[in-house]
Amino acid sequence: MVITMSHPNAIAIRRRELLRFLSVGAGAVAVGAGALPTTAEADTETDSEKRKSRYRETDDVKAFYRVNRYPA
Repeated sequence: MVITMSHPNAIAIRRRELLRFLSVGAGAVAVGAGALPTTAEADTETDSEKRKSRYRETDDVKAFYRVNRYPA
């Protein structure tokens, strides 16, 4: 902070000090609002569910591959 000589009671805030103040304030708000996770949660899938195939060849998938095929 800089106290100007023309107005001894007025305080001029420089740009870097303002940005530092705003970033510290935003961090305090995020912590106070609970934006940061407090505990880790385990996933709910079993090993067999993790290993199962998720790819399904639907009509949309077939149309995508048909339209985006290279010309012969």
